[in-house]
Amino acid sequence: MSPEDERSFYVHDLRELERFLRLDPELNIYGIGDLDPFFLPNTCWLARRTSGVIDAAVLIYSGPGCPTVICLSRDTAPAAALLRSVDCLLPRRFHAHLSPGLGESFGAGWRIDGAGDYLRMALRDRAALIGLDTSPAEELSPEDADGLLEFYRQSYPENWFDPRMLETGHYFGVRQDGMIVSAGGIHVVSEKFRVATLGNIATMPEYRGRGFGSAVTGAVCASLMEGSEHIGLNVRAANIPAISCYRRLGFETVALFGEFDLMAVNRVEMED
Repeated sequence: MSPEDERSFYVHDLRELERFLRLDPELNIYGIGDLDPFFLPNTCWLARRTSGVIDAAVLIYSGPGCPTVICLSRDTAPAAALLRSVDCLLPRRFHAHLSPGLGESFGAGWRIDGAGDYLRMALRDRAALIGLDTSPAEELSPEDADGLLEFYRQSYPENWFDPRMLETGHYFGVRQDGMIVSAGGIHVVSEKFRVATLGNIATMPEYRGRGFGSAVTGAVCASLMEGSEHIGLNVRAANIPAISCYRRLGFETVALFGEFDLMAVNRVEMED
């Protein structure tokens, strides 16, 4: 194969990109959702073609906070080649979601710190949600933003939460004495592309073991079912109680990946 057959490029044809991502929709569920007009302005896509066909893609998401780079693939060889070829186009600092082995694609010019192993899970058994008692959970609105931010500050300070997501109608919480003690919602949702990803699911330690997390998660899923062909989530691989909860609700593991924090050392030295 000649070098001309392997080319990296900025993606402008979103239909071509969607066709590639749909080859493995559960693995690429975040990327598919980010094609929605609501999220798209915060995205930049890089891809690689071999023999005229995309075989790897990288998403750079520049929403609130540190940029996030996502490169997930069952076949890591083309993904690794893509990451090496676009090295100079990536932000100088970013958080990354990478399939196993792809962290090794970054050379000596990068400092890479592991942030943990995660599972991508997908809702495959929707019947498992039938009969689940979600009555403790109530829908949250934009008026609950301050209370929810305080809840996450106390119970889940490392989370990523965009208050705009409260406008979607897919955030739910449990209150005790007027205070939110368990909550969850979505990171991405797209009616256009019929995908959704759950996120920001947490319960205050003193209220765990009462079924609140299951109620919240079930309520979020119920709100998404009609409009979403695929529903997924990420969970830390070491969080056994959460994984067990999601499995009871019909979720199955579809992939393992790592989260990392990267900084381009050479560029920082030159710019600083």
